[in-house]
Amino acid sequence: MKIVKVEAVPFAIPYAKPLRFASGEVHTADHVLVRVHTDEGLVGTAEAPPRPYTYGETQESIVAVIDKIFAPQLMGLTALEREAVHERLDRTVGNPAAKSAVDMALWDILGQAAGLPVSGLLGGYADRMRVSHMVGFAPAAEMVADAERIRETYGITTFKVKVGRQPYGEDVAACRALREALGPDVGLYIDGNRGWTASESARALHEMADLGLTFAEELCPADDVLGRRWLVARSPIPFIADESATRAAEVTRELLGGSATAISIKTARTGFTASQRVLHECEGLGVEVVMGNQIDGQIGTLCTVTFGAAHRSTSRHAGELSNFLDMTDDLLTEPLTIEHGTLRLREGAGLGIGIDPEKLARYRQDT
Repeated sequence: MKIVKVEAVPFAIPYAKPLRFASGEVHTADHVLVRVHTDEGLVGTAEAPPRPYTYGETQESIVAVIDKIFAPQLMGLTALEREAVHERLDRTVGNPAAKSAVDMALWDILGQAAGLPVSGLLGGYADRMRVSHMVGFAPAAEMVADAERIRETYGITTFKVKVGRQPYGEDVAACRALREALGPDVGLYIDGNRGWTASESARALHEMADLGLTFAEELCPADDVLGRRWLVARSPIPFIADESATRAAEVTRELLGGSATAISIKTARTGFTASQRVLHECEGLGVEVVMGNQIDGQIGTLCTVTFGAAHRSTSRHAGELSNFLDMTDDLLTEPLTIEHGTLRLREGAGLGIGIDPEKLARYRQDT
């Protein structure tokens, strides 16, 4: 199973409506399809979604680093030599989405070679996950209508509410409207994408204390070291580190420094290999985890549910698995479907990713 070729194919699919949050907004999924080819004819597939306003990666940078740096370094290695692969990838600083896509494509190859699903190789805990849906910035009435439509159509009963606007009063009003409309049995948690200060966050949490929020995520920047510690020490609910904890060392820093009490795992930025290291670290420290979403398409969502369903700890909470619903199309030959609030794994060997060649030809950006 020696690596003989690594492809990085840029593609772009519009969103039916823009996704808006404190750190930016997205109108088009400008992603990269990553495929690793072996000398035995096996092809591993994954997706790299750039987040330029969070990690600095762009579609162009992902293609460039894979084509010019990663691919030449990986030629001749086998899919089993994951530690050697990561040693070579880690010579280059940053580029988490590009590295993660290569890692997951290698796991796809291993599953195909073994005739087993990747979820089974990772842990094999469950065959599906409960789904959490992200509600983006909009007037309160529109946010409520969106959540009610998603619950009615897909049976989803957990919602991640984007906050962090200025002034924060409209965010508090939107959360209150969602709770009143959806009732006490629906799970709600908030994500500020670093949009508030520590004092603004503390006041907002105080004003929402009666709403039964499950988590608060990245309400203020990680660089606000003392303010964030002050906030987390006073938070009445677990505080999730997301973009501040992109690798195991940062997880250690945030948890031991008192800047977070829970962790978001995103396979789009830590692949499967590094995600397991983060997960095991959290389990060892007794810290809760959630499966996050990096504005993934269906390919990335399939990777997320593969990892999340494979482990007990990640299956405990609903995973963020529905962002692809806002895209106008995707590349899979068999689209994902959310039913009764859950997303099932694909059966068969590997990740179960089948790419529609006509759709790829329509949306790719390099021809």
